[in-house]
Amino acid sequence: MSLQALIETVIRPEVQGLSAYKVADATDFIKLDAMENPYTWPDDIKTAWLEKLQDAEINRYPDPEAKSLCQSLKNYNHIPDSSDVILGNGSDELIQLLLMALPANSTVMAPEPSFVMYKQIAQCLGLNYQGLPLCAENFELDITAILDTINTHQPEIIFLAYPNNPTGNLFDSDAIIQIIQQSNGLVILDEAYAPFTDFSFIQQLPNYNNLLVMRTVSKLGLAGLRLGFMAGHPEIIQQLNKVRLPYNINILTQCTTEFALNQVEMFNEQTQAICQERARLFLQLSTIKGLKPCPSAANFILFHTPKNKADTIFTALKAQRILIKNLSPQQGLLTDCLRVTVGKPEENNKFITALRHIMTEL
Repeated sequence: MSLQALIETVIRPEVQGLSAYKVADATDFIKLDAMENPYTWPDDIKTAWLEKLQDAEINRYPDPEAKSLCQSLKNYNHIPDSSDVILGNGSDELIQLLLMALPANSTVMAPEPSFVMYKQIAQCLGLNYQGLPLCAENFELDITAILDTINTHQPEIIFLAYPNNPTGNLFDSDAIIQIIQQSNGLVILDEAYAPFTDFSFIQQLPNYNNLLVMRTVSKLGLAGLRLGFMAGHPEIIQQLNKVRLPYNINILTQCTTEFALNQVEMFNEQTQAICQERARLFLQLSTIKGLKPCPSAANFILFHTPKNKADTIFTALKAQRILIKNLSPQQGLLTDCLRVTVGKPEENNKFITALRHIMTEL
């Protein structure tokens, strides 16, 4: 049997038709492409953390339910007592286990553009994926069209990123409530960027049995730990735990996250600095002729470039060792769009200086 025949025999057509998720090599670059917190920890906090890790029993399996960490996350995120929590190896794993739990031929919906893994994992599992186009002028939900689509397709799951990635905006809260009320399936509010906005649906959890709120510690400043969590009705969480692999959160992640969640002042300072830089970066982008930045409630800014110039600008920045995200190849509403993560002031200054120079030469 030829290699191609072997692949066609053992790999489902849905998987063969996908493209692998690729991450750009950022070695020696100013890295402004991945929505990371650019700040590290002070030396005294690093020392205290390493002392904490000395007690980790790495010869033993971790607590399979991570009970202590779950309680710490509930306290830190003000999750209602009536809700339960499930943990994942990053939000990606939570999306995966949600979709793995669905009946065959289920329908999954999400706005477009939004986080690419909703669609990618749904298609990988052979589920029916239905995109919900956003309004072209402001990336807002077209609530009338969405409610009609829900009525027609009756999706088992709807994902709503809040704020949305990659557009950065917060969808209208009244529209979200209408979607929750209209849906006979689960509605997942993905609040990955919660540290950078005061708006959340966490406190709404007791009001809707079909609402789940998903978050991550990545954007807070712990991206290397790969920890996501999701809160919702305990009976729903109990069912999802049947799909979760045992010991999916290792002991070093559990220990480190619990330690980190006690560093409230440090994270508040870092988050405030990022939000201040976001406002400054938005104003700087607004002054560059030909660019149109979009208001953001996250730690990144999407901006429109002149027609057919996104690739040129992206490549020119890359040549100066500055890496941002080129979204234009995704086409649709993201045609001619680039996205920049808010970095440290000196990183943002180098980005703006380079961008201004590039734009004058277009």
